[in-house]
Amino acid sequence: MTRILTVAAAQLGPIQRDESRASAVARMVELMRQAKGHGADLVVYPEAALTAFFPHWWIDDEAEIDSYFESAMPSNETAPLFEESKRLGIGFHLGYCELAFEQGRKRRFNTAILVDKSGAIVGKYRKIHLPGHPEHRPAAPFQNLEKRYFETGELGWPVWRTMNANIGMMICNDRRWPESYRSMGLQDVELIVLGYNTPKHNPPAPDHDRLGNFHNQLVMQAGAYQNASWVVGVAKAGLEAGVDQIGGSCIIAPTGEVVAQAVTEGDELVVARCDMDLGKSYKASTFNFARHREPQAYGLIVERKGAVAPL
Repeated sequence: MTRILTVAAAQLGPIQRDESRASAVARMVELMRQAKGHGADLVVYPEAALTAFFPHWWIDDEAEIDSYFESAMPSNETAPLFEESKRLGIGFHLGYCELAFEQGRKRRFNTAILVDKSGAIVGKYRKIHLPGHPEHRPAAPFQNLEKRYFETGELGWPVWRTMNANIGMMICNDRRWPESYRSMGLQDVELIVLGYNTPKHNPPAPDHDRLGNFHNQLVMQAGAYQNASWVVGVAKAGLEAGVDQIGGSCIIAPTGEVVAQAVTEGDELVVARCDMDLGKSYKASTFNFARHREPQAYGLIVERKGAVAPL
């Protein structure tokens, strides 16, 4: 007996700085309709999918910063996506920038939501591993100011039972940290979905540039295999407001194999029939956590943040 969930990775090409949310949402609705034509149950969109990726720029004006955030979800601009989800009977994952009023103050997060086939939000995740720097670096060709614009997420890595599968979320840089996957693996995750905005150029370490696509895929394949879970990674790609970003959106099986991958840097849909039971044999053997893990030996992982060399 198999449990097939047909998943569509909906890569977006660049969203320019002056492109409206309505335009971006219209592009996503079109991809959702294409996905339905391929029999998809779930569409996965990128990180911060409604606007250009503004953390690449230094912005002083608070009102301008807030203009890139959503204070409600769904909003008037995103309502067509939720309406189409309900009409077509197809779920989706959406990354966006969240403006929240909590604990008596304004808070900003890099957020993703999981929406079921009825168009209802069933899960929310706030990005934990924020990359980059908080300070202004005007000499850099572009900046990575997520530590300036976002708070670290505090919701952990929940897993939700929906669409007949155990589904979890992470965002962009989270994919480079094994703790992200394992936190969900310990909740018997079967499908991990994520979006990313990843520049081709790494200003602090330009010698890494040639390996950008390789590293992108490597970490997701490792996370999939080591936790016997499907992983779907989706890019916002191409030349966006002067920053060239990688594509490579892909669907990876619990075996670690890439089963579908985008070939362009524009709006593109890649689809795979994903058997949610495929990881069971790995969870029962090589990655039988209950039998083989030794958490009493892992204390250093949570006790220490940075590396300390031996004396």
